[in-house]
This record gives sequence, C-alpha cells and structure tokens, in this order.
Amino acid sequence: MPDTAFQPDRAHIQTREPKILIIDDDDIYSELVERALRKAAPDISVVAAEDGQEGIEVLTGRAANPCSKPLVILLDINMPRMNGFEFLEAIRETPELRNHVVFMFTTSEAEEDRDRAYEFGVAGYIAKSRVGPQMAGMTELLKSYASTVILPG
Repeated sequence: MPDTAFQPDRAHIQTREPKILIIDDDDIYSELVERALRKAAPDISVVAAEDGQEGIEVLTGRAANPCSKPLVILLDINMPRMNGFEFLEAIRETPELRNHVVFMFTTSEAEEDRDRAYEFGVAGYIAKSRVGPQMAGMTELLKSYASTVILPG
C-alpha cells in the first residue's frame, strides 16, 4: 500500500518561467548580467530598468517593458532619481508590490548598507566585486533559486 501521508498540492506549484528584473543605472553591469542569465537559463526572461522609479513603472505596468510575476529583482543601491533603498521602501509599503523577491546587486560592501538591505527583507546581498566577470556563480544562484523556490505570484 503506497504512503499517502504526503501529497503535495500541485495547484500551488510554480509552472510559469520566472522573470528577472535588473534595476541598475550601470549599463555595463546590466548587460553582463543579462547575457550571463540568458546563457545559463535561456527560458528566464530578463527586463532592465535604469533606476528605482523606472523599476516601479515596470512592476506596475506603466512602462513600455512591463514585467509580470513570478519575478526576482536584482537591485543596485546607488542610482539617480530613486535609489535602491527608496525603491525597497516604496515596494514594501505597496500591498500589491511588497512580496517581490529582491536581491541587492551593488558595488557597496558597507556593513550598514548590507544591514539596511536585510532590514527591508532582501533575499540576499551580492557585491559586484565578488561576482567576477563571468558572473557564473551569481547566474547559477539565481537560476537555482528561481527554479527551486515557489515565488509569489
């Protein structure tokens, strides 16, 4: 007789391919990340925004390149118009946006920035200097994360 004690609820298992929203004003890093992600996981779609304000517009469908859920956000800290912390504050205060999964992806290795990011509930803090030019470790982390974790949707 088969063990039926554990029967996962298949209705809640993620079936749509996740999307990655890169919010960074540094075009070089954005392009490197996008290329590395497309190479490592061709099924993951990637959308880019130049700052937090454009990121909000992408999330709310007010941009030319809207991004739907499920979604993982890669967020820089230092950007014009709306920086990463202002973006985090805005989405955490907005009920329809507050559950987005965010990884900080920044040049700052300052402890106070890292602590502040985790206070906003980021899933991880990635220093650009530790990633390396190929970004293989980060892309594998994101690919694995997006395919293993059931993202808010």
